[in-house]
Amino acid sequence: MRGSAEEGLKKLNWAEGHMKVLRRVWEEDLSGRALEGERISMALHPEAKTCVLARYLARSGASVRLVACNPYSTDDDVVAALLEEAPGELEVMAWRGESEREYREALLWSLQHNPTLILDDGGDLTEIIVSRPRDFPELKGISEETTTGIIRARGFEREGRLPVPLIDVNGAKMKRLFDNRYGTGQSTLEGVLRTTNLLIAGKRVVVAGYGYCGRGIAMRMRGMGARVAVAEVDPVKASEALLDGFDVGRMEELLEGAEMVITATGMKNVVAAGHLRKLKDGVILANAGHFNVEIDLKALEGASSGVREVRDGVKEYILKDGRRVFLLAEGRLVNLVGGQGHPVEIMDLSFSLQALSLLYLKENHVRLPARAFPPRGSPSPSGRPRNIWAGVLPR
Repeated sequence: MRGSAEEGLKKLNWAEGHMKVLRRVWEEDLSGRALEGERISMALHPEAKTCVLARYLARSGASVRLVACNPYSTDDDVVAALLEEAPGELEVMAWRGESEREYREALLWSLQHNPTLILDDGGDLTEIIVSRPRDFPELKGISEETTTGIIRARGFEREGRLPVPLIDVNGAKMKRLFDNRYGTGQSTLEGVLRTTNLLIAGKRVVVAGYGYCGRGIAMRMRGMGARVAVAEVDPVKASEALLDGFDVGRMEELLEGAEMVITATGMKNVVAAGHLRKLKDGVILANAGHFNVEIDLKALEGASSGVREVRDGVKEYILKDGRRVFLLAEGRLVNLVGGQGHPVEIMDLSFSLQALSLLYLKENHVRLPARAFPPRGSPSPSGRPRNIWAGVLPR
């Protein structure tokens, strides 16, 4: 779908104007074409904040190819603006509503320029690299953005299949403490509100998972007046949720009476076939995990006598006994498909880490082992320490 380049440019300029940390990284580390000669393949959510990062990387001398890491998370206006700018070193192949075939073709296209660096979100590019490492002889390293991607990368590492060093940006404190908690909390709430236009106050909400993302969602939902319960299988995290003041239990126990269920685990079938009989008539199901696997959609379809779209981004499943289940954003990331993604200032921090990690990989890949590891605190060409908060904290 062709978006409005004029509207996209407004979104880009608004985001860039509020990304003070990334601007500082550009001025102190990336200007002077610090990434000259690098070929970067990026699979992220092509919306304003991501495209600001892509522009900075291209201005730093890199040849950049950007594709989506989710078929429905592209902002067509922003992509139209980038295509109109046509800076030469920055190419984009993404649009909202890609088919599975188109999505796969775009991923493969992004790798056709023999990349030297990968910036991945969710691990789909990494999976391709692992499946055919000989096709990418000049690859120096990968930087991974999210929990799901790191889970997959650690699996490849255990199997001895990871061909290059991979930086776990998600494991950095500056990422997980703020992006995963405050970013996911606010953006998930926004996605639910924009998609449904329903009142949160007073609703019984079950949050599945109490990692950094889950606790952010639970915190924001409670802040809006919801009655929140947490389903968590890890006893330590469950204890933490309990001491934070939430009701805690198993999913099958908490579903009865729940008016909204939000998954944030990164795992498959968190809402499984056996849970469907517990669902209340009119319950809303949403997912904040990277892939649309946390809600068993095949089981939901199989248990339904009919499905219809009742509102943009909302599907009504009529179960065979007459109960209605409302699924948001087709079970995909509700904060990106139904909202605008994380707040600008949050992604400013995360993308600053990504930019510095790519630079670190360029300069140090020869001496790094082919494994996943946490990012260095604040890598920079001169090795000087950095306070990444300098552009954020009030003066």
